[in-house]
Amino acid sequence: MALQEKLDRFKKQQEKCQSTLSSIAAKAGPSKATTTSKSTPVAASPIARPPPPAVKFSNDTERLQHINSIRKAPVGAQIKRVINLLLETRQALTPEQINDVCYVDINSNKAVFDSLRNNLKVSYDGRRFSYKSKHDVKDKSQLLVLIRKFPEGIAVIDLKDAYTTVMEDLQALKAAGQIWLLSNFDSQEDIAYPNDPRVPIKVDDDLKQLFRGIELPNDMIVIEKDLQKNGMKPATNTAKRRAAAQIQGIPTKNKPKKKKHEISKRTKLTNAHLPELFKDLNGS
Repeated sequence: MALQEKLDRFKKQQEKCQSTLSSIAAKAGPSKATTTSKSTPVAASPIARPPPPAVKFSNDTERLQHINSIRKAPVGAQIKRVINLLLETRQALTPEQINDVCYVDINSNKAVFDSLRNNLKVSYDGRRFSYKSKHDVKDKSQLLVLIRKFPEGIAVIDLKDAYTTVMEDLQALKAAGQIWLLSNFDSQEDIAYPNDPRVPIKVDDDLKQLFRGIELPNDMIVIEKDLQKNGMKPATNTAKRRAAAQIQGIPTKNKPKKKKHEISKRTKLTNAHLPELFKDLNGS
């Protein structure tokens, strides 16, 4: 009797499992066997299907490699990348925004964060980073006010990063006669000077003639001595150069005159079709 009860129980479990499988198959749609049987005639058709596309790597692979190379770069290179971004955008950006644009993760790199926060070209308000120029001017009117505060002149290189159109505004102020742009003799850098139209400078003709009538000495040594008397340093030292030449016995060489080549009968003529060139041919 015990064996019969176990057999009956086993049959009921099988029936229950069969009904469960049937319900799952009904919900999932046609079985794999059915799909295979239906697809068999298509596979046997004479028209061959194109092969499936080859598996490719993710399109982000190159981008991720680029991001990884940036974050493994030296601290100085990452700082320069962030400063260039702040200079171009002229916006206050959070570390997350900086990371999204130039892939420098400031929050995860303490050395980059500290160096950026203490950089002279960067302003940090506790949440955002922004570019900090040497002079805080935003437009042409503020630029003119700043230049007028420096009657001795202000270097243009210190104004270049004030805002994006500062160089165009400098030229506009110069064209309007409000400033002067002069080159420094020592550094070859332009200097901006204020020009107050209320104080026009007029030079008398007598002074102009006096200036133009001054004749410079023929000897360079005399010119150098006069410059030194007036507190200026000559660019040359003729006396030292002449003394060194005498000690070393270097004679003054005159440039040899080029020998004039005369045309003779033996000269190979390449322009024989122009006989007027050879009227003075020797021996002709």
